[in-house]
Parts: sequence; C-alpha cells; structure tokens
Amino acid sequence: MSKDILKLDGPVFGVAVDQGSGLEAAIKDARGSAAQDDDLLHFKRIVVETLSPDATTLLVDASYGRELLPLYNANCTKMLAFEADVYKISDEDRITALPSNLEVSDFPDLGAQILKFFLYYGPNDAAELNQRKFDLVADIGKRCRDNGVTFLFEPIVYDRAIPDGTSAEFAKIKPDLVRAATQDFAGPEFGVDILKVEIPVNFNFVEGTGTPQMSRTDAERAFVDAAAAAGDVPLLYLSAGVTFEQFRDALAFSRSAGVNPLGFMCGRAIWSDAIGIFGADGPAAMERWMQVTGRGRLARLKEAIA
Repeated sequence: MSKDILKLDGPVFGVAVDQGSGLEAAIKDARGSAAQDDDLLHFKRIVVETLSPDATTLLVDASYGRELLPLYNANCTKMLAFEADVYKISDEDRITALPSNLEVSDFPDLGAQILKFFLYYGPNDAAELNQRKFDLVADIGKRCRDNGVTFLFEPIVYDRAIPDGTSAEFAKIKPDLVRAATQDFAGPEFGVDILKVEIPVNFNFVEGTGTPQMSRTDAERAFVDAAAAAGDVPLLYLSAGVTFEQFRDALAFSRSAGVNPLGFMCGRAIWSDAIGIFGADGPAAMERWMQVTGRGRLARLKEAIA
C-alpha cells in the first residue's frame, strides 16, 4: 500500500499544517482586532495551495480536512490526521483524543490515502499504561488495513522524571527514548507502514552547534542507532517546532551520519513566520510570502536530505 502511494523509490518531502487550537490562538493574537472566525481555515488553505504543488504529501487535520483536501495539487498525496486536536490530550496519561467527526472508513471517500496518528509515548512509563497505548495503536493499524489506508504513526517521547524536554538532562536520554519508541512501534503487530519520528538528538547540546555535552561522533551514532531500530519500516523525520535552519541542518546531519530516511514532514519550520505576516498584513501578503519564502524553504529542505 504505502509503496504504491508514496513512491518509496524516491524521497518524501512532506508538509504538515494539522495544528489546531494552538495555531488558532497564535493567528488570533497576530490579527488582533482584525481577527475573523475563518482565519484558521484561510491560513491553512494558503499553505495547501502554495505548498502542495511542491510537496510529495501534505497533512491536514480532521476538523478542516473536508474543506482542504479538494484544494491539493493533483500530484500531492493526501494525508489526514486521525486526532481531535494535537494540542488536546484526553488525560494525564497523555493519550490522544480521537476525532468525533471522522472514522477510518471515511478516508477512502475523502481521497485521503494516508492516516496519521500522533501519540505521546514514555518508554519508561508503567507497563499497564503503555499496553493501553499499544492496544490503541494496534487497533488503528487494523482499521487502516481493513480500509486500505496507509498508516503513518508519530510517537513523541517523554520521561516523567524529566518534564523539561528542552533541558540538558533530557537531551542526555533523548537518543535512547527515540530509539526505544522507534523499536517498539516498528513491530508487525501495530501495522505501521511509516514511522514519523523525532530527530534523536538536541543540537543545542551537540559539539559544534551548542553546548558540547554530546560529541558529533556520539550524535552520529545516535542517528544510526535510532534509524536501525525501525527495521524495515520507513522513517520520516519531523521538525517538532524547531526553526527552519535547525531542521535543515539536522536533515543534512542525518545524511552525513549515513542514515537514509524516507524523507521528512515539516510544518512550523516552513510556515510559522507567516503567522505574523497574516496578522499584520493580511492573507494576500501571506500568500506572496509563501510563494517565495515558504516554497524556497521547502526546496532547501529537499536539498538538505538529498
């Protein structure tokens, strides 16, 4: 399924604009008194229309998918998130809330070839909690198989003992967490066709790019080990809110380390600066910026991972 849809003989250059309430709040703040009820949809529509011609695939959310999917360029594979809102987690166990307006069986009729599901995952959490997460992912994988939909799964790692994911302390254990999550969900019982994974190191703590807590050699090894944990399941790297320059450099580093990922999925690193432009100067100005700077950023990410 995924080989036919994503043409795995070549790299995947993916764009994500599935953010919900958090993006809506940022746009509302940027627009101020000029804010409109449909600003979030308008913003997403501009991203889809300007970037889908250059993207291999583009991800939108369940809330606006029905309005946005028809706007894709014909050559861009349609990916739809199977989540209520990536910013709304159902409880302290960090289990993603499923959408109330969408079923996996709806995907074929919507023309969405790929389902993306995101879940916070703590490899060191209690076995009972992680079994619940395993069961959820396996169930979604089965539903994807039953409906002929490609399943892209995105585990985001955490550790309850170190709540600050940007800290030097967390940076020390992040490679092991990403490797463990990748290995756990690459198992055939989950039916995952593609893993969308985090960059396994925090470059703010790598020799040559930040505080030299980790050597470049160790960083390269972390990339190789985390990628190897996926076995035969293809990997896409996600930008996870870093800057464009940081993500570009991380993709290039992965290739220099000898890793051959399927490609990347990138959201805010491409279009986050457009929020301020949308707010200050309106949709037309944002569209001009996206046509030049947004598309240019996507092109440079392609070059970085080639």
